[in-house]
Amino acid sequence: MFPVNSARSISSTFLVTGIPGLEAIHIWISVPFTVLFFLTLMGNVTIIMVVWKEPTLHVPMYIFLAMLASSDLGLSLFTFPTMLRIFWQNVREVNVSACFTQMFFIHTFQIFESAIILTMAFDRYVAISRPLHYSSMLTNSVIARIGLAILVRILTLQVPLTVLLRRLCFCPFNELSHSYCLHPDIIKLSCSNTRINSIFGLFVALSTMGLDFLLILLSYVLILKTVLGIASHGGRLKALNTCVSHLCAVVLFFTPMICLSVLHRFGPKLPSHIYVLMANMHFLIPPVMNPIVYVVKTKQIRDKILKLFVQKNSGESKISFIT
Repeated sequence: MFPVNSARSISSTFLVTGIPGLEAIHIWISVPFTVLFFLTLMGNVTIIMVVWKEPTLHVPMYIFLAMLASSDLGLSLFTFPTMLRIFWQNVREVNVSACFTQMFFIHTFQIFESAIILTMAFDRYVAISRPLHYSSMLTNSVIARIGLAILVRILTLQVPLTVLLRRLCFCPFNELSHSYCLHPDIIKLSCSNTRINSIFGLFVALSTMGLDFLLILLSYVLILKTVLGIASHGGRLKALNTCVSHLCAVVLFFTPMICLSVLHRFGPKLPSHIYVLMANMHFLIPPVMNPIVYVVKTKQIRDKILKLFVQKNSGESKISFIT
């Protein structure tokens, strides 16, 4: 997808890394990762299918949930297979063009997920603070414009980020520190001046996930202010309960990323596999846990999933009876 000018590149491949120091047990480590991958696929595809098929779920909250499941699905499809290939077959070589393409999609889905979590925070704010205006404020056309704005923001930032990598030369030492290709990791391997790449990469991170996180915090300050203004204790609990699933999504997505950034800059020197495992938590755990959290905490989703599978099983039983 993103061809590399071979005249500018000394190294034509990169080496991705498994979990440093634990290479001897990679085949055993692959077992839980394989289970997590199938849980991710099953959970997110189920949520997308249920929201798509059920007209009663065609409301902003569940449309945003389906968008979150789509981003989780995309993120897992561009991370898990590379890891499992290392664990199963010890295949570490990745073509430079393939690496750039993987990087583009990983960061695209990462930024998309951050934006959807922010949009869901706004959805909760409107639902709690202005319940009478909720349906008029978040119409289908508004949701479509939000989706378009997210897409434009992603492409405006991600395409230049990837194109700027093409001007770099890469040294013979070409071992990445993660199991997949990430922008900060790739530019560390360059023999060229990476100042522009570093500055633009930092700008992308701060203007997307950094800004999104601050706006999410602001949304919850406003939500808390509204909730404290509700007279009844039961009313306050009911309002806060509608935010539990979303708060879990915020914690799952942003906590490993923030911890990893703090440890890299201010923390003590830790074994390399600790940093790799924390990065894996950021990219791999939210796609697994988000569907579980929303199914457990959201009765409407749970009921519709049960209804979908009960109908499917009853339909299969009727066909078997007829035949």
